[in-house]
Amino acid sequence: MSYTVEINHIAKSFGNTQAVADVSFAVEPGEIFGLLGPNGAGKTTSVRIMLDIFKPDHGQVSILGGAMSEQKKAQIGYMPEERGLYQDIALERCLIYLATLKGLPEADARQRVNARLKQFDLAQHRTKKVKELSKGMQQKAQIISTVLHEPALIIMDEPFAALDPVNVQLIKDLLLDVRSQGASIILSTHQLHHAEELCDRLVLIDKGRVVLEGTLDDVRRQYAGHAVNVRSSEPLPAVPGVVAVKPHNHAQQWTLAPGTTPQDVLKSLVAADVPLEQFEVALPSLEEVFIRAVGGTV
Repeated sequence: MSYTVEINHIAKSFGNTQAVADVSFAVEPGEIFGLLGPNGAGKTTSVRIMLDIFKPDHGQVSILGGAMSEQKKAQIGYMPEERGLYQDIALERCLIYLATLKGLPEADARQRVNARLKQFDLAQHRTKKVKELSKGMQQKAQIISTVLHEPALIIMDEPFAALDPVNVQLIKDLLLDVRSQGASIILSTHQLHHAEELCDRLVLIDKGRVVLEGTLDDVRRQYAGHAVNVRSSEPLPAVPGVVAVKPHNHAQQWTLAPGTTPQDVLKSLVAADVPLEQFEVALPSLEEVFIRAVGGTV
């Protein structure tokens, strides 16, 4: 398979501090890939190595089929956590200028900027200086700048910060649309419910090393306990093999005894003629997986 990004065993130290010890992952064309981890885990350093801002001490990086080049930089959209819009010029002028830096002719840039400003409800603010916009408006402007040149690879660090639910959904729809056009998106966020909703695959980094990688289902199943979620329109009976019961999202979560399978419990409920509205193997949320994987408990 031809990967958009391929990282193999990169490491990077700054003096006596090892920011990245051993990180490997690959990002496929047309997917949203979650780059997750606690503060100080090495995510930002890994991204900067990927973008050729830092050189790795060890390991190899392939971007869009090989080594980074100036031509490839024009095919990348990067939204760092530290935002980078020019504060003292008008919003429209700022976005057009940044788009031309990525190789768009000014006329094309102006047309695309106007369309995106309307889409993001910013058209009436086009002549305001960037510093006069709210944090949420500046966030949307930064996202516009990241995707305006239709890059093959998009890297976004905390894109949902400072946004209300309506604008969060607008950004999610944008990311899904861009993915459907074949772009690869690397999403780094501490708002794990957004990653859970959007990411096709993910990697979790802790202390400079990969601790988990795979699809969301794969990762959740690795941390699944021996339990089922059950809901019925009638009171649920006692069932053999259930050792603990607790409420869970308008249902009950039953912890099963060793040797009891979910199929055993389902057979008991069917035999008792219980009208079931929900019966599923209990899988942890991505937030629960995150906490367990980096050494905490839930």
